Amino acid sequence: MANTSAVYARIDTGLKENAEGILSKLGISPTSAIQMLYSQIVLQRGMPFELRLPITAPTAIGGMSRAELDHELNKGMESLRAGNGISADEVDAALAREFGI
Repeated sequence: MANTSAVYARIDTGLKENAEGILSKLGISPTSAIQMLYSQIVLQRGMPFELRLPITAPTAIGGMSRAELDHELNKGMESLRAGNGISADEVDAALAREFGI
């Protein structure tokens, strides 16, 4: 018999059920999925996926109050006065990177 250890974790019931439903469709047991995760952690010497904060969606102008819009426009004007302007190509590249648009 292989030398094994138990791993115990408490997770949200809905998350567990959703994940196990997907694993079942893939023909993978939860134990096998955890074994795969641990194996990849060892091989990658860290988490096998990128960890970062979620990307926030840009706020639509229509969702802003007049004061919020004025505040954002003033921040932009101050930035321009300080010489922090960027080209349209740089804006396009930043939007593509950050929001996929």
